[in-house]
Amino acid sequence: MRLQIIKSKNAASFYVVKSFFENGKHSNKVIEKLGTEKDLTEKLRGRCPYEWAKAYVAELNRLDKEQRKEIIVRYSPVDIIDKNDQRLFNGGYLFLQKIYHELGLDKICNQITDKYKFTFDLNDILKKLIYGRVIFPSSKLNTFEESRSFIEPPNFELHNIYRGLEVIANEMDFIQSAVYKNSLKAIKRNTGVIYYDCTNYFFEIEQEEGLKQYGVSKEHRPNPIVQMGLFMDSDGIPLAFCINPGNQNEQTTLQPLEQKIIKDFGLSKFVVCTDAGLDSMANRKFNNLGQRAFITTQSVKKLKGFLREWALEKKGWLLFGDKKGQIFNLNEIDEALYSDSTFYKDRWINEDNLEQKLIITYSVKHKNYQQKIRMRQLERAEKLLSKNPKKLDIANQNSYKRLIKRTACTDDGEIAKQTVLSIDNEVFENETQYDGFYGVCTNLDDSPEKIVAVRQQLWQIEENFRIMKSELKSRPVFLRRDERIKAHFVTCFLSLLVYRILEKKLGDKFTCSDIIKTLKEHKFTKVYGEGYIPSFNRTVVTDALHDFFGFRTDTQIVTNSAMKKIISSTK
Repeated sequence: MRLQIIKSKNAASFYVVKSFFENGKHSNKVIEKLGTEKDLTEKLRGRCPYEWAKAYVAELNRLDKEQRKEIIVRYSPVDIIDKNDQRLFNGGYLFLQKIYHELGLDKICNQITDKYKFTFDLNDILKKLIYGRVIFPSSKLNTFEESRSFIEPPNFELHNIYRGLEVIANEMDFIQSAVYKNSLKAIKRNTGVIYYDCTNYFFEIEQEEGLKQYGVSKEHRPNPIVQMGLFMDSDGIPLAFCINPGNQNEQTTLQPLEQKIIKDFGLSKFVVCTDAGLDSMANRKFNNLGQRAFITTQSVKKLKGFLREWALEKKGWLLFGDKKGQIFNLNEIDEALYSDSTFYKDRWINEDNLEQKLIITYSVKHKNYQQKIRMRQLERAEKLLSKNPKKLDIANQNSYKRLIKRTACTDDGEIAKQTVLSIDNEVFENETQYDGFYGVCTNLDDSPEKIVAVRQQLWQIEENFRIMKSELKSRPVFLRRDERIKAHFVTCFLSLLVYRILEKKLGDKFTCSDIIKTLKEHKFTKVYGEGYIPSFNRTVVTDALHDFFGFRTDTQIVTNSAMKKIISSTK
């Protein structure tokens, strides 16, 4: 700020003027009118108005430098705002930006830029795609438009995004390995146990091509799909991913991605934990080599006959946490007393020359849950038979329609005139015997309680998929080219990684929707020449964000100079 004195024929007027650079232009703004020379002389009682004005401006500059100067903003109730003058900005991305740079994604982009020698700003493109995926997930076109609302606008054109997607797809493996190595400096990575699972994403098209193939959709969509395999660490932080054609058997996707982790990430000693859908013998044998091990869900129904009989036998059960080693009979336990307890039995088995420990658990709570679900399915099946049997079609193994059987011939084998539909009591009773039982296989010799506890964390990978699909809206996919599809999922994976790290830094205290809503609503109204007025509600979430990241955007106004320092601190 500086003192400006405007002299006329009859008077000299004193003003405090501020010079600033905004939107590529230098401008001046009158901060305060001090008065005329005559008025100041009378007010100051003989003190020189020139000396006083200089000292006053110097004091204002001192307070401004210390961020303690009060700012007075004047608005006119009659002046119309300028057309297309942007006044509202999003600053929630600043918290994501801090993590983005901690992961060294800017340096990774610079390395890729040096390799390909292109001129567009890949770093800014990737930033905006990640921030947009978390804060306002949408198409690439809409992300480009919405990113103009950030305090730092995009430094690229729309067509640069699509060119950048091709480069990102080509460098997918390099980006993943480099980000993992950089993440070791940003957060603790617990890779002693890593979890793997698959999901798929549908396209709003009917023509299958390349990665887009018809397969078993987990969302029961009649559309082509692509398949994603995801590894995460023990804390639920994404580790690596792969994209495969939608018609590929998911059991075959584990080994190629795991080999990349071994080669590119420098990991060699870990336990791989998977669900039942990925427990092929080939995968178990693969993780029986070197310093690797496996823990996988084992279907009790699919056990060999003598093992299934042993698993369902009600005698010979132990109790987790019971140091006395008491033997229990499940027919004799008080279910109310042991409602929150888990019983178990274990033995070593040899299948296809692979030594494994088979652990079977039994839980009253799990039994009651399964019975409750099946009774609801039975009610739906009975309702379908009584009201609209025409809707009966081929059912999968988990559908309530599996409880309905068709009888299409008489007892003596003659062709019946009509099909009779009824509840299949045999199926119902057969399933009941498995209620409460759960199986796990491993090549580790650790305690059953420890093995089961590790397996129970697999829910976190389902949580990652849920966040990616629901909050980050990674599907449906509207891209057609395979390289752009891969790049789309690279940005989704990185967005999930950045978000999950943010979640961990906040101590897992808030829900996903609360955090993302806070980032989305973290907006500012720009005051021309002064700074940014917060236009969001201060909450426990905003307090936690500010406390952890060490800067504050919740003061009554954030000056331009203060905002520059904040932006600089996030990079």
